[in-house]
Amino acid sequence: GPAADGPAADAQRRAAALRAELQAVEGVREVRPPQLDSTGTTAVFTVVPQGSPDDESTERLVHHLRDDVLPAAADDAETHVGGSTAAAVDLADRLGARMPWFVGFVVGLSFLLLMVEFRSIVVPVKAALMNLLSVGAAYGAVVAVFQWGWGAGLLGAEPGPIESFAPIMLFAVLFGLSMDYEVFLLSRVREEYLRSGDSAASVRGGIAATARVITAAASVMVVVFGSFQLNDQRVVNLFGFGLAVAIAVDATLVRLVLVPAVMAVLGRSAWWLPRPLERLLPHLPGEPAGAGRTTGTDAGAGTDAGTGDGEGTAAGAGAGKQPVPPQGGEPDTARR
Repeated sequence: GPAADGPAADAQRRAAALRAELQAVEGVREVRPPQLDSTGTTAVFTVVPQGSPDDESTERLVHHLRDDVLPAAADDAETHVGGSTAAAVDLADRLGARMPWFVGFVVGLSFLLLMVEFRSIVVPVKAALMNLLSVGAAYGAVVAVFQWGWGAGLLGAEPGPIESFAPIMLFAVLFGLSMDYEVFLLSRVREEYLRSGDSAASVRGGIAATARVITAAASVMVVVFGSFQLNDQRVVNLFGFGLAVAIAVDATLVRLVLVPAVMAVLGRSAWWLPRPLERLLPHLPGEPAGAGRTTGTDAGAGTDAGTGDGEGTAAGAGAGKQPVPPQGGEPDTARR
């Protein structure tokens, strides 16, 4: 009778009213008839947005429905916005919120490891900045081609929004590859510096010893990542293009031009490490002899206080004609 049909009829009226309000929301193309459960207490609406699932307008619509429309229209009813499109929006929001923490953790951990490896504060900072430069170049190239459409036709790609997980995954891979080149180059530079004590000569020697290897390895990786363009999946094309651009920029402009230039400008100060940190940091197995002696103010003043009897302190402003090796050993007498 009427009493039995009352709750169900009331639920249908409320659902119809809510459907009308949803249909009037800007950005909504269609709201399909609601599906009610057997108790008449739950209704499911299918809302079709005007834009595609990846459009920014669709993301704004999801937030607008959650934050403004449904709380005001549904009175005291419990409301949710779900589905694959809303899940993709939630994933993008979560990844975007976690991205700074992820970048900070990776950069911070790399800083600590490089500080232990190279016994320097300046070198890890410089390495992080150079690696971020390569990652930034990849991000810019990917956005220009795959989002703005610059030259997208040459790659057979359709311009559109960048997948939400692409930036964080690109960063993880690219930062690791860039750090590999950085450690390979600076390890050789540091060996030369510990041997000769000449910062300019150590940079030249390090580049001469590693340039061919870095260039060859980068060429192979660029070809491999470039072959990703043969795939018909847009996300695979995006990753391959971003990785290839980053490796090409990192192995040429960054490692063979910017890093040597910055190291040459910094000179001995590139290997500066405060004495308290020198005492706290652990020493790695196989560390070169004298690795801990180019630290603190010694590196800036050109003096060596490595002798133990208190009588053999050599000052760079004294005789000055022979460089004092950072290991604290005797100058090369063959030059006298």
